[in-house]
Amino acid sequence: MRQKWLGSIFRHRFVVVLLLIIQIAILVYIIISTSAASSWINLALTIFSFFAALYIVGSPREKNPYKLTWIFLILIFPVFGGLLYLLYRIQSSFHHFGRRFKTMLEESKSLLNDSDYALEMAVKETPELATQINFLQSYAGFPIYNHTEYEYYTQGKTMFKSLIDELYKAEKYIFMEYYIIEEGVMWNSILDILRQKAASGIEVRVLYDDFGCFKRLPADYPQQLNAMGIKCHVFNPFRPFLSVVQNNRDHRKITVIDGKVAFTGGINLADEYINLKSSLGYWKDIGIMVKGLAVRSFVLMFLQMWNFSQNSSEQLNTYLPSNNDFKECPDDGFIQPFCDNPINEDNIGEQVYLQIINNAKQYVYLTTPYLLPDDNMLTALKLAAKSNVDVRIITPGHWDKYLVHIANRAYYRELIRGGIKVYEYKKGFVHGKSIIADDKTAVVGTINLDYRSFYLHFECGVHLYNSRVIPEIKKDILETISNSYLVQREDCIHNAFTRLIQEIARLISPLM
Repeated sequence: MRQKWLGSIFRHRFVVVLLLIIQIAILVYIIISTSAASSWINLALTIFSFFAALYIVGSPREKNPYKLTWIFLILIFPVFGGLLYLLYRIQSSFHHFGRRFKTMLEESKSLLNDSDYALEMAVKETPELATQINFLQSYAGFPIYNHTEYEYYTQGKTMFKSLIDELYKAEKYIFMEYYIIEEGVMWNSILDILRQKAASGIEVRVLYDDFGCFKRLPADYPQQLNAMGIKCHVFNPFRPFLSVVQNNRDHRKITVIDGKVAFTGGINLADEYINLKSSLGYWKDIGIMVKGLAVRSFVLMFLQMWNFSQNSSEQLNTYLPSNNDFKECPDDGFIQPFCDNPINEDNIGEQVYLQIINNAKQYVYLTTPYLLPDDNMLTALKLAAKSNVDVRIITPGHWDKYLVHIANRAYYRELIRGGIKVYEYKKGFVHGKSIIADDKTAVVGTINLDYRSFYLHFECGVHLYNSRVIPEIKKDILETISNSYLVQREDCIHNAFTRLIQEIARLISPLM
């Protein structure tokens, strides 16, 4: 089976990559050709690049780091740069993609009933966090819940065990949405249960990102799962065309069971996430299980993406549990599950992080595998540190993407100079994404501290207030720090060539 999959993957992916290379080669040939027509084309493209640069500078849609990166590219490639920007930004496919998603959100947003009672209680108990709570509920449309309990996982294998236990209990439906799925012990164990449940009449749906699984699953994998009785769709199929839409990936990790239990966090469905295979040392990840009323939000998140992926208008309220189903569920503080998307110009995930940092009085701790903050995030982190807030960031000591790691380290110098403590995890690769402040509030989810998570990807997370798991998250972070190296200012002193490479990597980090 494995050899068959590899052959299928190779054939399909090879064709896709080959077609992309052919398109780029034709474009380059037109530009570098020495014919008379080519000279006129080059002149026209250079003029176009000039006006594209003017448009970029004045565009309110573009973030400042993106503006700087694109201007830099146009300066280096005065002929090619403007055309690249045109291909990247001004595409009807992207606008159609955005309109479809906005329409879907509008049609489904009324299905989550705001809980005024929970909102009033949360604001009363944590008035200092009222702005964060109100932003997510009143503006972004993500209700705050009580009648919910949680279990926090400090590693993938413990969450995997709980996930297996809960999947066996499923009686009505199982929904799974992941950026990465790969054949191995983890996924095969889950697939065996899904196959059994589907055979017994339980509805099973699987949604995965095509780019995340580009080298991991064959092109016909949805058909293979459908043949097992498992409904499967691929999010945003990777196509052999130069398209900005290919940048928008479903980076979320969600499992929902019967509307009663949900899982999320950084843990995908592949063996490295449970440390059965890893070339990066120990894979440090985190996750959380949610039981109770707040699972309603996860049901809707999944079904929104499911409908969007197959361009359907299925009635979503069929699967939403009733509020009355959870009256007896114990309270553990408050929770706001939320999601973010590249269509929304408000960048919900980034705003949640910024509010936590700006409201912190004692400390802010963050874990992230990719440390590529924009100007707003850098300013907030440095301002907090200068205001006597203990700001600490944990990043990997081993890396999966060398260029991204270089860019990570390019930010160290400025962060340390601003009073922020930066740690590199000595035992391996930190993949968990979390932020915690003042023993009162925390976020666990899929959001990296980089441009892709804030601006390009579909993401999700849970915002916790006054929960018993917040001290557990803090303890886990402090234990991770004890196994990490505190980066010193002298570690950031490099020769001219290394500095040059780092600054280039930092400059192009918005495009990574």
